[in-house]
Amino acid sequence: MKRLAGFVKGRRKEVNLTQEEFAERAGVALTVIRKIEQGKTNLNMDSVNLVLRMFGHELAPINSKELDE
Repeated sequence: MKRLAGFVKGRRKEVNLTQEEFAERAGVALTVIRKIEQGKTNLNMDSVNLVLRMFGHELAPINSKELDE
């Protein structure tokens, strides 16, 4: 989660947006941005993907077998 937090915060700052502005543009609540940037683990994947799509990325569930390959 730290990696996700750093990525989102860094990219948000690169485009010079406040958390509030970024949340509005991403179509999520401000609390979603704050939780992501704080590295919280109880996040809704759909909300996270709305945020990541702003940067052309998306999270998807993976099978533990895929990690071993």
